[in-house]
Amino acid sequence: MRKLAILTFMTLDGVMQAPADPDEDRSGGFKHGGWAMPYWQPVMDQVQVEAMSVPYDLLLGRRTYDIFAPNFSSDSNSPVAEMFNKATKYVVTGNDQGLAWANTSVVQGNLVEQLRALKNGEGPLLQVHGSWELIQLLIEHDLVDEYRLWTFPLMAGSGKRLFQNGNPLYELALSKSKVTTNNVVMNFYERVR
Repeated sequence: MRKLAILTFMTLDGVMQAPADPDEDRSGGFKHGGWAMPYWQPVMDQVQVEAMSVPYDLLLGRRTYDIFAPNFSSDSNSPVAEMFNKATKYVVTGNDQGLAWANTSVVQGNLVEQLRALKNGEGPLLQVHGSWELIQLLIEHDLVDEYRLWTFPLMAGSGKRLFQNGNPLYELALSKSKVTTNNVVMNFYERVR
Protein backbone atom coordinates (compact mmCIF):
# COMPACT_ATOMS: atom_id res chain seq x y z
CA MET A 1 0.00 0.00 0.00
CA ARG A 2 1.26 3.46 -0.84
CA LYS A 3 0.75 6.70 1.04
CA LEU A 4 -0.90 9.78 -0.41
CA ALA A 5 0.34 13.25 0.51
CA ILE A 6 -0.88 16.64 -0.57
CA LEU A 7 1.67 19.41 -1.01
CA THR A 8 0.01 22.80 -0.76
CA PHE A 9 0.99 26.44 -0.59
CA MET A 10 -1.60 28.51 1.25
CA THR A 11 -2.16 31.89 2.84
CA LEU A 12 -2.66 32.22 6.58
CA ASP A 13 -6.42 32.26 5.98
CA GLY A 14 -6.19 28.98 4.06
CA VAL A 15 -6.41 30.18 0.43
CA MET A 16 -4.47 27.95 -1.98
CA GLN A 17 -5.75 29.42 -5.24
CA ALA A 18 -3.24 30.64 -7.85
CA PRO A 19 -0.06 30.99 -5.78
CA ALA A 20 2.37 31.22 -8.69
CA ASP A 21 0.85 33.34 -11.45
CA PRO A 22 -1.72 36.14 -11.77
CA ASP A 23 -3.56 34.23 -14.52
CA GLU A 24 -3.20 30.74 -13.03
CA ASP A 25 -6.81 30.55 -11.79
CA ARG A 26 -9.09 33.60 -11.90
CA SER A 27 -12.24 31.56 -11.23
CA GLY A 28 -14.69 33.13 -8.80
CA GLY A 29 -13.22 36.55 -9.65
CA PHE A 30 -9.98 35.80 -7.75
CA LYS A 31 -7.67 38.81 -8.14
CA HIS A 32 -4.67 37.86 -6.01
CA GLY A 33 -2.97 35.34 -8.31
CA GLY A 34 0.79 35.14 -7.86
CA TRP A 35 0.59 35.94 -4.13
CA ALA A 36 3.44 33.51 -3.29
CA MET A 37 5.98 34.90 -5.75
CA PRO A 38 7.70 37.38 -3.39
CA TYR A 39 8.55 34.38 -1.16
CA TRP A 40 9.25 31.84 -3.92
CA GLN A 41 12.95 30.91 -3.96
CA PRO A 42 13.55 30.08 -0.27
CA VAL A 43 10.28 28.13 -0.25
CA MET A 44 11.14 26.13 -3.39
CA ASP A 45 14.61 25.39 -2.01
CA GLN A 46 12.95 23.96 1.11
CA VAL A 47 10.30 22.06 -0.90
CA GLN A 48 13.01 20.36 -2.97
CA VAL A 49 14.85 19.17 0.15
CA GLU A 50 11.88 18.30 2.36
CA ALA A 51 9.28 16.95 -0.09
CA MET A 52 10.78 16.22 -3.46
CA SER A 53 14.12 14.57 -2.88
CA VAL A 54 12.86 10.97 -2.76
CA PRO A 55 10.94 9.19 -5.55
CA TYR A 56 7.21 9.84 -5.81
CA ASP A 57 4.43 9.72 -8.35
CA LEU A 58 2.12 12.64 -9.02
CA LEU A 59 -1.66 12.62 -8.69
CA LEU A 60 -3.05 15.69 -10.43
CA GLY A 61 -6.31 17.25 -11.48
CA ARG A 62 -6.57 18.17 -15.14
CA ARG A 63 -6.16 21.93 -14.66
CA THR A 64 -2.92 21.45 -12.70
CA TYR A 65 -1.68 18.92 -15.27
CA ASP A 66 -2.34 21.46 -18.05
CA ILE A 67 -0.32 24.08 -16.14
CA PHE A 68 2.56 21.75 -15.25
CA ALA A 69 3.00 19.83 -18.52
CA PRO A 70 4.21 22.67 -20.78
CA ASN A 71 6.36 24.15 -18.00
CA PHE A 72 8.17 20.98 -16.93
CA SER A 73 8.00 18.41 -19.76
CA SER A 74 10.62 20.15 -21.89
CA ASP A 75 12.75 21.45 -19.00
CA SER A 76 15.88 19.39 -18.42
CA ASN A 77 17.73 21.88 -16.23
CA SER A 78 15.82 22.04 -12.96
CA PRO A 79 15.71 19.37 -10.24
CA VAL A 80 11.93 19.80 -9.93
CA ALA A 81 11.42 19.18 -13.65
CA GLU A 82 13.72 16.15 -13.49
CA MET A 83 11.65 14.61 -10.67
CA PHE A 84 8.33 15.48 -12.33
CA ASN A 85 9.47 14.02 -15.64
CA LYS A 86 10.55 10.74 -14.00
CA ALA A 87 7.35 10.40 -11.99
CA THR A 88 4.24 8.66 -13.23
CA LYS A 89 1.56 11.32 -13.57
CA TYR A 90 -1.93 10.06 -12.66
CA VAL A 91 -4.42 12.60 -14.01
CA VAL A 92 -8.02 12.75 -12.82
CA THR A 93 -9.96 13.92 -15.87
CA GLY A 94 -13.07 13.30 -17.88
CA ASN A 95 -11.16 14.13 -21.08
CA ASP A 96 -8.10 12.05 -21.90
CA GLN A 97 -7.20 14.10 -24.99
CA GLY A 98 -3.91 16.00 -25.05
CA LEU A 99 -2.13 14.09 -22.27
CA ALA A 100 1.21 13.89 -24.05
CA TRP A 101 3.58 14.32 -21.10
CA ALA A 102 5.67 11.14 -20.68
CA ASN A 103 4.53 8.61 -18.06
CA THR A 104 0.95 9.91 -17.87
CA SER A 105 -1.99 7.70 -16.93
CA VAL A 106 -5.67 8.66 -16.74
CA VAL A 107 -7.89 8.13 -13.69
CA GLN A 108 -11.57 7.98 -14.73
CA GLY A 109 -14.82 6.33 -13.81
CA ASN A 110 -15.75 5.88 -10.15
CA LEU A 111 -13.04 8.21 -8.83
CA VAL A 112 -13.16 7.21 -5.17
CA GLU A 113 -12.91 3.54 -6.12
CA GLN A 114 -10.09 4.25 -8.59
CA LEU A 115 -8.17 6.38 -6.08
CA ARG A 116 -8.47 3.72 -3.38
CA ALA A 117 -7.19 1.12 -5.84
CA LEU A 118 -4.28 3.38 -6.76
CA LYS A 119 -3.38 3.79 -3.08
CA ASN A 120 -3.68 0.04 -2.49
CA GLY A 121 -1.25 -0.68 -5.34
CA GLU A 122 2.50 -0.84 -5.34
CA GLY A 123 4.75 2.12 -5.92
CA PRO A 124 6.23 5.21 -4.30
CA LEU A 125 4.39 7.95 -2.45
CA LEU A 126 1.54 9.60 -4.36
CA GLN A 127 1.99 13.36 -4.10
CA VAL A 128 -0.75 15.85 -5.03
CA HIS A 129 0.19 19.38 -6.09
CA GLY A 130 -2.40 22.10 -6.67
CA SER A 131 -5.54 20.29 -7.84
CA TRP A 132 -8.05 21.96 -5.52
CA GLU A 133 -11.12 19.98 -6.64
CA LEU A 134 -9.25 16.69 -6.38
CA ILE A 135 -8.00 17.58 -2.89
CA GLN A 136 -11.56 18.30 -1.76
CA LEU A 137 -12.61 14.82 -2.94
CA LEU A 138 -9.61 13.18 -1.23
CA ILE A 139 -10.33 14.95 2.07
CA GLU A 140 -14.04 14.14 1.93
CA HIS A 141 -13.29 10.43 1.54
CA ASP A 142 -10.40 10.36 4.06
CA LEU A 143 -7.82 9.34 1.46
CA VAL A 144 -5.06 11.76 2.55
CA ASP A 145 -2.29 10.24 4.67
CA GLU A 146 -0.15 13.37 4.98
CA TYR A 147 -0.62 17.12 4.62
CA ARG A 148 2.55 18.93 3.52
CA LEU A 149 1.64 22.57 4.05
CA TRP A 150 3.56 25.76 3.43
CA THR A 151 1.73 28.66 5.07
CA PHE A 152 2.65 32.12 3.80
CA PRO A 153 2.37 35.25 6.00
CA LEU A 154 -0.42 36.72 3.88
CA MET A 155 -4.22 37.04 4.05
CA ALA A 156 -6.16 36.72 0.80
CA GLY A 157 -9.68 37.18 2.17
CA SER A 158 -11.35 35.14 -0.55
CA GLY A 159 -10.50 32.30 -2.88
CA LYS A 160 -10.37 28.52 -2.91
CA ARG A 161 -9.42 27.29 0.55
CA LEU A 162 -7.70 24.04 1.39
CA PHE A 163 -10.37 23.14 3.95
CA GLN A 164 -13.48 24.55 2.35
CA ASN A 165 -16.25 22.01 2.13
CA GLY A 166 -17.03 21.12 5.74
CA ASN A 167 -14.57 18.31 6.34
CA PRO A 168 -14.96 15.28 8.56
CA LEU A 169 -13.37 15.36 12.00
CA TYR A 170 -10.14 13.40 12.23
CA GLU A 171 -6.89 13.58 14.11
CA LEU A 172 -3.53 14.64 12.70
CA ALA A 173 -0.05 14.49 14.23
CA LEU A 174 2.63 17.08 13.45
CA SER A 175 5.60 15.17 12.03
CA LYS A 176 7.85 18.00 10.81
CA SER A 177 7.96 21.78 11.13
CA LYS A 178 10.40 24.40 9.83
CA VAL A 179 10.41 28.07 8.87
CA THR A 180 12.04 29.53 5.76
CA THR A 181 14.33 32.55 5.95
CA ASN A 182 11.40 34.70 4.78
CA ASN A 183 8.89 33.47 7.40
CA VAL A 184 6.93 30.88 5.45
CA VAL A 185 6.02 28.04 7.83
CA MET A 186 6.32 24.42 6.70
CA ASN A 187 4.24 21.89 8.64
CA PHE A 188 3.81 18.21 7.81
CA TYR A 189 0.87 16.45 9.44
CA GLU A 190 0.31 12.69 9.38
CA ARG A 191 -3.20 11.27 9.51
CA VAL A 192 -3.70 9.36 12.78
CA ARG A 193 -5.62 6.17 12.01
